[in-house]
Amino acid sequence: MAKRLDLHDVNIYYGDFHAVQNVDLQVPPRSVTAFIGPSGCGKSTVLRSLNRMHEVIPGAYVTGEILLDGENIYDRAIDPVAVRNTIGMVFQKANPFPTMSIEENVVAGLKLSGVKNKKRLAEVAEKSLRSANLWEEVKDRLDRPGGGLSGGQQQRLCIARAIAVEPEVLLMDEPCSALDPISTLAVEDLIHELKEEFTIVIVTHNMQQAARVSDQTAFFSLEATGRPGQLVEVGATKKIFESPDKKETEDYISGRFG
Repeated sequence: MAKRLDLHDVNIYYGDFHAVQNVDLQVPPRSVTAFIGPSGCGKSTVLRSLNRMHEVIPGAYVTGEILLDGENIYDRAIDPVAVRNTIGMVFQKANPFPTMSIEENVVAGLKLSGVKNKKRLAEVAEKSLRSANLWEEVKDRLDRPGGGLSGGQQQRLCIARAIAVEPEVLLMDEPCSALDPISTLAVEDLIHELKEEFTIVIVTHNMQQAARVSDQTAFFSLEATGRPGQLVEVGATKKIFESPDKKETEDYISGRFG
């Protein structure tokens, strides 16, 4: 069941450095929200805070609330590992486990959580690879190394791995930045299909991609280098791209800065 995310007065720090300030944002279920903005504005930092990946960095912490269907994921009683199972992550660079086969890559998370039944693992592998539009390309070589696939296939393998543990939210940090145009199109088509089942948040530098894949767009910026990033404006993607409320958003989207 896809879930909604609500951010209330979220501030993100790396030690003494205030990286992002005062973010209020709603991410609706079964939709794609794109984070756009210039380099260094904190969009990937906000993304990583949504499943507590941010705090893996020593000294990093978050204040404010990030609610998953009303429950604060930063509550002291909440296990960060459980959060990361519920809110999956796909990184910029495809990162299949090099010593594992294609099938082993997909079910790695399930095995970590104690699933040993081979029939169940095989069923989940097939279902996830089908969901990632990769099954037909790899079904005859499931025992081959995942690292032997093309770049675009590796990224879809990583998406299959992320959805195998049945998360409710899927975070994607520039998932197409290292891919050729054909592979990018395949991943974008996949994102359209996945939003039927998942709540998706994607960080992208590619303005056309944000316009193509997202229902809602959040524009982040910063006043100057070394200052905290901030959310300037969020709204329906069509509105943000055609008639934003803030001049800063319009200047960025039209290419006048950033």
